[in-house]
Amino acid sequence: MKLFFKEHALLIAVQVIQFTVIVAVYWLNGDHHIKTALYAIFLGFFFLGCYLLYHFYSRRKFFERLDKPLEFLDDSFQKTDQTPVSIALDSLLKDQYNLYQKEIKRLESKQEEHLKFMDQWVHQMKTPLSVIELTAQNLDEPDSSNIREETERMKNSLHTILYMARLRSIEQDFHIKPVSLLKLIHEVNSENKRFYIRNKVYPKFQAEKEITVETDEKWLFFIVSQLIHNAVKYTKGKSGNIHISIYERESEAVLEVMDSGVGIPQSDHKRIFEAFYTGENGRKFRESTGMGLYLTKEASVQLGHRIEMDSKVNEGTTFRIIFSPTQNLTNL
Repeated sequence: MKLFFKEHALLIAVQVIQFTVIVAVYWLNGDHHIKTALYAIFLGFFFLGCYLLYHFYSRRKFFERLDKPLEFLDDSFQKTDQTPVSIALDSLLKDQYNLYQKEIKRLESKQEEHLKFMDQWVHQMKTPLSVIELTAQNLDEPDSSNIREETERMKNSLHTILYMARLRSIEQDFHIKPVSLLKLIHEVNSENKRFYIRNKVYPKFQAEKEITVETDEKWLFFIVSQLIHNAVKYTKGKSGNIHISIYERESEAVLEVMDSGVGIPQSDHKRIFEAFYTGENGRKFRESTGMGLYLTKEASVQLGHRIEMDSKVNEGTTFRIIFSPTQNLTNL
């Protein structure tokens, strides 16, 4: 309705001016019959009103469609009425829809090519890194340890790049199945054994009982690894242990990673999950990319898991991955 009046506001204004000018001309010409003038104005507005009413009801669907935003692209195929302007609008929206579909397919194809390239590149880089690692074993200390430390850091960076590329098509990358949290934690600790030893920070694991959840094992492995790497990195030199726990809380399964490291400043709490945000600790340690917690959060959301964080400066940080009751298979 508002759009209709906006569209015809100029026409109404012109008609009012026109009637005023006509009356003024007759008045200045000496014809002072007010009743005749008012009757003429009434007839003019009557015919204008009839025209506007007819125009509004004949194109009501057209104006309602313009007022209502599209919720889905398929709404472009809705038909309004058979007036020339409505037909032209329907044709334009269909052409726009087809153009968007072509553009989306083109971008999806490019994205798929990019993902394949990143996947291949990461796996190709792993081979020379493994060769460097094997070569480093024959060197004397501390050169051997230093080289293996750098190659391990490069491997972690490559994994982050790969998961970042996969995040764009994360829903197609999921393989949801029952996963034992106890087994997964043991695998993560085994994978990071040298990382623990090198940093002289060791995990203390506690489990109330065996807990099985529905999730994607590969992505959960990555999420837990990121949390553990952060815990070790910010605990190094301050404490010799981090604590990993799995337990149940109000029918929800909880996987907890707790450290007693430097902690996260209160000013950074709201932004730690933003992409490329390193915060105060990242600037101090100069090893943070700002992508680890971002990927952790995004993957958790897509998997339907929640993440909780508690932290105090100089006391430590606790991250919890919360699995909903429907994902906690232990109680089913």
